[in-house]
Amino acid sequence: MDAHEYVVRMENISKIYPNGIAANREVNFSVREGEIHALIGENGAGKSTLMKILFGMEQPTAGKIYLNDQRITLSSPLQAISLGIGMVHQHFMLVPSLTVAENIVLGMAPTTKSGLFIDYKEAVRLTREYSEMYNLFVEPDARVADIAVGMKQKVEILKALVRGARVLILDEPTAVLTTQETAELFQELKNLKDQGFTIIFISHKLKEIKELTDRITIMRAGRSVGVYETASITEQEISRLMVGRDVVLKMDKPEAVPGERVLCVEDLHYVNEWGKKMLDGVSFSVRQGEIVGIAGVEGNGQRELVDILFGLKLPDSGDAMVDGQSLVGLPQARIRTLGVSYVPEDRMTFGIAQTANIEENVISDRYRHKRFNRGPLFNMKSLHDESDRLIMDYAVLCKSRSQEVGMLSGGNIQKVVVAREFSSDPILIIADQPTRGIDVGATELIRNKLVELSRAGMAVLLVSADLNEVMELSDNLIVMYNGQIAGYFDDGQWDDLMMGEYMLGLKRQSDDEIRRACHA
Repeated sequence: MDAHEYVVRMENISKIYPNGIAANREVNFSVREGEIHALIGENGAGKSTLMKILFGMEQPTAGKIYLNDQRITLSSPLQAISLGIGMVHQHFMLVPSLTVAENIVLGMAPTTKSGLFIDYKEAVRLTREYSEMYNLFVEPDARVADIAVGMKQKVEILKALVRGARVLILDEPTAVLTTQETAELFQELKNLKDQGFTIIFISHKLKEIKELTDRITIMRAGRSVGVYETASITEQEISRLMVGRDVVLKMDKPEAVPGERVLCVEDLHYVNEWGKKMLDGVSFSVRQGEIVGIAGVEGNGQRELVDILFGLKLPDSGDAMVDGQSLVGLPQARIRTLGVSYVPEDRMTFGIAQTANIEENVISDRYRHKRFNRGPLFNMKSLHDESDRLIMDYAVLCKSRSQEVGMLSGGNIQKVVVAREFSSDPILIIADQPTRGIDVGATELIRNKLVELSRAGMAVLLVSADLNEVMELSDNLIVMYNGQIAGYFDDGQWDDLMMGEYMLGLKRQSDDEIRRACHA
């Protein structure tokens, strides 16, 4: 097809961040007017970054963007919107305390003749007009905080349409929807397609992609690996293209010698605030001296599982025990006293105090210990010695222990987090995305430390969206899909393609197989 037949063309797009991480590498991406085009790839494949570039949220390091054959430069989302490009984010950008109509006109609200007040009647009229025009029925006067999640998504789509969007980017639009809401959304998207709108549909759900879309662009490791007519490619072929990868050299990992069970998870159930079941009868255990990995496309219950294990959420039912002591409902300080360490996915929010210095961060979990605390006074020499030792052991590149931690690079901030968590003599380490977004050197150090600590007798639960990482480090591997354990595998009994099929819901072990393996 000639280039002029595409409404959007992105040519040789590269995005390299200051820390050297390349999110996109010479990506070519094109969509036709009036099509629903799927963009699919593993977490970290670069699809969200590519769409943020198209929506003006990120600027490319190199490459060109064309809209209707005209080259454009997108410096902000406002500019993208002015050119007819809209984006509905996975996490809705709505103000809960305002009504549907107020949200839809936010930032472009009609005013009364005096210009001093919002013309609310006009906002309601505009909402009704667009709602009927595009078969996206909403209640203009309802407060957003009170409406269902499916309705919130309609409001987000209407916000884009009211602003003149002809190209709609939908990022994981069905992630929090029920089956009925998903079916309704698909009908609405097909109606928009019939009216000439172009829709870019980011999703991991192969069955939905097969049902809804016309073409598919598959991304892997920051590159496009092909564009396919949806009708001419099978789910298995998509899975193979999506997770296929270069051969990874096997880590020099001594064989595990598992001991007693440390963590026992029993029949956990959890329904989120939108009524979606995120954990559905999850049971497994982690023993001394082993790494149990959890793989899966994000949004299949991993986040909720980790939050429950470290006291950030309460399950609806079930239990999780460390050395026979239930963790459920315990404050985090108490969970730590049971010997649990936690490397959080979001290091900036949950892993560090950004304005505190390195020393304050690495000793924040142990300054009450007797060797650091002499009644009302700290033993500063012991604190300094401990901090300096951890900085050296974990190769933290810094000026001194007094440097503000928020001024370090991402990799060195993560080293500060793992230095604190790995050195606290834990019996269980929960490592959630421990190497996400960091450089190769820091990644290698952290992976080697996890293996070293597990072989010294610690139990490790590794949650990672990096399939290479979780396959290379794990002694046993759990795959989660749709809030359940889809498969449980012993060391070496897996490969890339098989993992992809389980991660994408194409395969599932029987309940008996899972039960036997998880409790072996």
